[in-house]
Amino acid sequence: MKNLTPISFLQVGGFTVGHAQDYEAATGCTVLLFDTCSPAGVAVRGGGPASRETPLLDPLAASEGIHALLLSGGSAFGLDAAGGVMRYLEERNIGFDTGITKVPLVCQSCVFDLVIGRPDVRPDFSMAYKACEDGDRRKKAALPVPEGNQGVGCGCTVGKYRGPQYAMKSGLGCFAVQAGNLKVGAIVAVNALGDVFDIDTGRQIAGLLNETKDGLLSTEEELLKDVAAMPDLFTGNTTIGAVVTNGSFTKAQVNKIASMAHNGLARTIRPVHTTADGDSIYAVSTGSEPADVNVAGTLASYVLGTAVNRAVRAARSSHGYPCSKDLEKEL
Repeated sequence: MKNLTPISFLQVGGFTVGHAQDYEAATGCTVLLFDTCSPAGVAVRGGGPASRETPLLDPLAASEGIHALLLSGGSAFGLDAAGGVMRYLEERNIGFDTGITKVPLVCQSCVFDLVIGRPDVRPDFSMAYKACEDGDRRKKAALPVPEGNQGVGCGCTVGKYRGPQYAMKSGLGCFAVQAGNLKVGAIVAVNALGDVFDIDTGRQIAGLLNETKDGLLSTEEELLKDVAAMPDLFTGNTTIGAVVTNGSFTKAQVNKIASMAHNGLARTIRPVHTTADGDSIYAVSTGSEPADVNVAGTLASYVLGTAVNRAVRAARSSHGYPCSKDLEKEL
């Protein structure tokens, strides 16, 4: 898109990002810690989400915002990890003041990564606490956010319609832009059933491998072959992420931005939002910059789609799953 200036994800401002992972077990988590209680929304388009505290984001809910967002592996088992973020924030006297104590408001979504690595090892209290510490360390050292096989991206794969044996390694990606004074960025863990396409050219860059595993098939075309007798879809999918902006928005408006951001998934993942996916995208307002919600939503779609591409291109082969760079060598 023209008239946009690429910036680092953390330059959006108002938050830190930390990772923790177990490379051998191929699972991990990524936490976003917000400087203040920030208005947030969510849009769930997939059929099988695993999430925590998302009702807080309803515009009718009493909470004004959230203090942290956790993106985790481990499927629903990984929901235990949020306790580590709660403890980290509680120790720093951060949370909703109840008059008795301060209760941190932490939302979470998980991907299914149990098929890669060790299914008995999942993100837990300790791993999430370490991710918070990593975020604090990175903030003090002004370090960028690592992408690829990091944090929640550690166990991500794509192209699983014919089962994990024909899937490819994916990961975590982030991207941000600035238009005038408005900044919008996205972070995403790409663990989709479908294939991934370049947002600018439309070329398939990852997904379902062919029989010889030296090229790509179209998941959409394979799916249409099974129109009368659908196979047992491998349900270990879900793309989760967040859009963060320095624009000043209400809870209702960030929910709209989250909804519009899903267009970025539709532009880069096909098929997307299936019953075998749990696609969930959050949107968070961390600043006070006056901005139009439609502009922010349009930018959210673009940065999220670009982050999807970066997640695939930054991934490295792991646990027998080839990455996009391996395929480029074959071609």
